[in-house]
Amino acid sequence: MDWECCWSRDHIEADHCPYVGEGEEDLLSSQRRRIVEKCVECPRFKNDLARMKGAGYPLSDVLPYILTEFQEQKAQMGAMLSFLNSRTREIKFLREVGLVLQNSIDLDEVLSIAMTAITAGKGFGMNRAFLLMTDKERRNIRGYLGVGPRDYEEAWRTWEDISRSNFTLRQLARDFQKTKLTSEKVKFHDILQQLTVPLADQGHIFNRALRGKKPILVENALNNPDLDRGLARILGVDTFLVMPLISRNRRIGVIIADNCITHKPITLQDMQSLETFAFPVAFALERASLYERLQEEVAKQKAANLKLREQQELIVKMEKMALVGKITSSIAHSIRNPLMVIGGFARTLLKGSSADDEKRSYLESIVRETRQLEEVLSEVLDYSESLFPVTDYWDLNELVVKAMGELEGVMNGAGVACRMELAPDLPVVRIDYKQISYCLKTITTTALSAMELGGELHVESLKDGEAVLLRVTDDGKPLSETAQVALTTPFFQTQELGEGVGLSLCKSILERQGNSLTITGRPGGGNTYSIRLLTKKENI
Repeated sequence: MDWECCWSRDHIEADHCPYVGEGEEDLLSSQRRRIVEKCVECPRFKNDLARMKGAGYPLSDVLPYILTEFQEQKAQMGAMLSFLNSRTREIKFLREVGLVLQNSIDLDEVLSIAMTAITAGKGFGMNRAFLLMTDKERRNIRGYLGVGPRDYEEAWRTWEDISRSNFTLRQLARDFQKTKLTSEKVKFHDILQQLTVPLADQGHIFNRALRGKKPILVENALNNPDLDRGLARILGVDTFLVMPLISRNRRIGVIIADNCITHKPITLQDMQSLETFAFPVAFALERASLYERLQEEVAKQKAANLKLREQQELIVKMEKMALVGKITSSIAHSIRNPLMVIGGFARTLLKGSSADDEKRSYLESIVRETRQLEEVLSEVLDYSESLFPVTDYWDLNELVVKAMGELEGVMNGAGVACRMELAPDLPVVRIDYKQISYCLKTITTTALSAMELGGELHVESLKDGEAVLLRVTDDGKPLSETAQVALTTPFFQTQELGEGVGLSLCKSILERQGNSLTITGRPGGGNTYSIRLLTKKENI
């Protein structure tokens, strides 16, 4: 009998079987493989089986059963092979992701690899995912990060970019961390803000998933009596998966995953795969979060240690300064008492001497030098007092008016007119009133000494950012750079100025309180002395 199918021939030509395609030419010479791969599905073979039965072949009744069983076994083998291939890919994928999660202590890196794995086609292929984490106080679970498209156009653009890049999953995660992590947080900010749930709300689906330690697949969310409809409206989907993240019985958070674009069903296998993935993710998130908190605590400890060291240095410095102040004050008082006696006797003798007394010039020298020594002692005592300022909030303009009023007689005697321009509504400044008044008087006295021919002294106050500026400007001879240095350096001596500690003490007082003193010469003549007082100071 001539058979329609080629199953009975050892070798065939290409035109004998229309089902042998290009690239399958080896089947032409392999009867066994040709029967298994082609003939069992061939309509001609089925016709041949029918002819066998009609011709009364002995096995014609048995062969259809064998063929059916073979096809079923073949289908099962194909399904098992597909399942094994899928599992192999999943194991390979989990291993790749697990290596990153196992070795990473950077929270952003862990988030990137986890969320990319859930949403990437090379991973679990979900359209969108949200990560919610428990807060530091462990009172609430809060929306932390969302990943995925918000509409169809964005989804297609993203999928096209991924297909063109041909990145591995790890490369996708790195690219996501560098280019998209921050923008994704911003993109889903409105949704994430609404996903805050108290951990005490035991009836909420997030807490039910955490308590049960099992994923929950929500279907028909808008009509589900066990679900808050508000959550479905926030997410904008009817089906989603809630995956708990638990590490050593510690609740880390939950992952919400859905297919908001493709609406592909979430299968049992998807749930099982994500559940397997959730364990290393939870552990990695816990470790990264703990490391981040540890870094914060270390930074706080370093800052505290630095502040403690600064305080210790300040205490040592203050102890030294206090000792210097006590010694200085003791010496000054010890010198002042006999000096006052000498000066007093000299002035008395000077008053009783006649103009032609040959000893009068000696007495005048004694009086002049004792007065100079008294002034130096006053400055030394002022220095010792400046080590311990008493600060309060004061109106600077009021201080200026009072200080300049006390110097009015001195200025009149020097032929100097004082013009004040004080800005209204200046903020109060925290200062030691006595010390700042001393500084202003010392500056004014210094300015007067440069105005040998008289003139005008200009005093102004103004706002300068977070500070108040007080300027004293004379129209006397401009000071050289050497003279400017001398004025603010203790016991620095120049031919112009002699020797003293006046302005140097002022500078020290101001800088110790976080303020400043600068001296600048004016191109047209004269000098400007500027005191800058901060208006915001925590401690002085």
